[in-house]
Amino acid sequence: MIRSELLTALAQDNPELRTDEVEQVVDIFFEEIAQRLAEGGRVELRGFGAFSTRQREARKGRNPRTGDSVDVPAKRVPYFKPGKDMRRRLNSD
Repeated sequence: MIRSELLTALAQDNPELRTDEVEQVVDIFFEEIAQRLAEGGRVELRGFGAFSTRQREARKGRNPRTGDSVDVPAKRVPYFKPGKDMRRRLNSD
């Protein structure tokens, strides 16, 4: 599902909301998740899963074009852990 499909589905399920209101709700939802993760926090949606960040250590990489060794700096990356209900739904067959 892409963002436009999500907006369409939400608009159909909530006919009392205008399209721009649905878009605003989705924007706020994603912005709040991103902001919390940027602050180093965690976002847990019961039954769906939890978003958090993980630290990746600095390492030596390799430029695939030239084969030269490249220093890759340490960084934080987003991480998603599915909840119990989500895992159950994915493996129900």
